[in-house]
Amino acid sequence: MILTFTPNPSVDTTLTLSEPLAPGSVHRLTDITRVAGGKGVNVAHAAHLAGHPTLALFPASSRDPFVELATQAAIPFQAIEMDERVRTNTTVTQPDGTTTKLNGPGPQISEELREELTRELVAAAQREGAQWISLSGSLPPGVPVGWYGDLVATLRTAVPHARIAVDTSDAAMIALGESFQHSTPHLIKPNGLELGQLVGTDGEQLEAQAEQGNFGPTVEAARTIVTQGVESVLVTLGGAGAILVTGEGAWKATPPPISVVSTVGAGDSSLAGYMLADAEGTTPAECLRRAVAYGSAAASLPGTTLPRPDQVNIADTHVTAIEPTAESL
Repeated sequence: MILTFTPNPSVDTTLTLSEPLAPGSVHRLTDITRVAGGKGVNVAHAAHLAGHPTLALFPASSRDPFVELATQAAIPFQAIEMDERVRTNTTVTQPDGTTTKLNGPGPQISEELREELTRELVAAAQREGAQWISLSGSLPPGVPVGWYGDLVATLRTAVPHARIAVDTSDAAMIALGESFQHSTPHLIKPNGLELGQLVGTDGEQLEAQAEQGNFGPTVEAARTIVTQGVESVLVTLGGAGAILVTGEGAWKATPPPISVVSTVGAGDSSLAGYMLADAEGTTPAECLRRAVAYGSAAASLPGTTLPRPDQVNIADTHVTAIEPTAESL
């Protein structure tokens, strides 16, 4: 069972253009879509489409349009009541697949609501017997920047059997890294930029080197995190694929050929694919293969569309060991 927690969910609105975006000009949209989104919600949606037991936990009023959208999508969820409305994130997609995102800040979260969210997260994890718990997305205004680290420590004590993944960025990612000395998740899923934030290096340079086929610097940066106690570091690198670094080795995966339509939700789909594979007891290399196949499938779909298993091209997703390991694909 995969439990996801999204403290700052969003109504994801996608505006589709038939021509390149020209700032200051008037454009006529070819399509507008609105779906229930946010990183953890997307992970739960992808897991649900795969037929895997899942539950998305998030704060939202029962009268919020976000809840209606989640219901329409048949995403299994539990909403913790709050007064303010869920934020809106707007994505503009161009014909060549270029994606521009405008993310809202989200509503203010009170200390009382934060404590209730923590209690409900622990209760859901214990009640559902969660195998994986994903803490995902940006933190809303009003909560401590180190909240994810606190939640990891709480969950590791309250549900020691569960494995914990964290997918965040910016100040929340940096604060998470500072908490590794007393609590570490089992898995983190940064992109190149976020990995740079975590280890204090140039993430853009890491991504540029990976695009040129040089994965060494990214592997070394990820290995720094592994030495601090994180079991697995899954780094998504866009068109260059992804790498996985654990205490046993490092692997890289190249994606299947696709035409990029929208990158929204691709990273979330990668995380879902990884956890789905791990829940089946597969090898680290196979988890990486599934992650990249899922992320690529999402990138080939419009807006925030999560892939079904029949849309995931696992056969043409190739994994190789970067350095000698017990497995070599």
